[in-house]
Amino acid sequence: MVSSHLNWLIIRDHNSFLLKQKNIRKPFAKEPGNLTNLSSFRYSGLVHKKTLSITPAEKKGFNYCFKRPKLANKPAKTIKKVLVKTHARHALKKVSNMIKKHHYRRDLKQAALRRASAILRSQRPYNPKKGKAGTAPAAPAAAATAAAAAPKKAE
Repeated sequence: MVSSHLNWLIIRDHNSFLLKQKNIRKPFAKEPGNLTNLSSFRYSGLVHKKTLSITPAEKKGFNYCFKRPKLANKPAKTIKKVLVKTHARHALKKVSNMIKKHHYRRDLKQAALRRASAILRSQRPYNPKKGKAGTAPAAPAAAATAAAAAPKKAE
């Protein structure tokens, strides 16, 4: 078994998931299992035995996916998906509890909660903000009363 550090040294500069651009010091990564989409050893989903990812579900909620290290030799069964459809506070608490229950890496907890809350926020319906009820119609009415109250000039 090769260590994750050695794997990272091999793939860190050259893999198909890297997004390199000019004037960007640290490239982005689109690999599965990377919560922050940054190309770094800490967040890499390719080299670690235990990884987790959070992806949006088809309609509502999100999928909490994690790698099971015991099934590393069975690629079809390695990744376990759990659909979370409850409202925001319960869903975030559920993610936090799953990370504790499965003894996953605690350093990924905050990134996982941020990703989950961003997905839930994006699924909320858009309500355009309306102006105050009295301001819009009152402005033309105030101008009409001011014109009526002005004294007329004698001709």
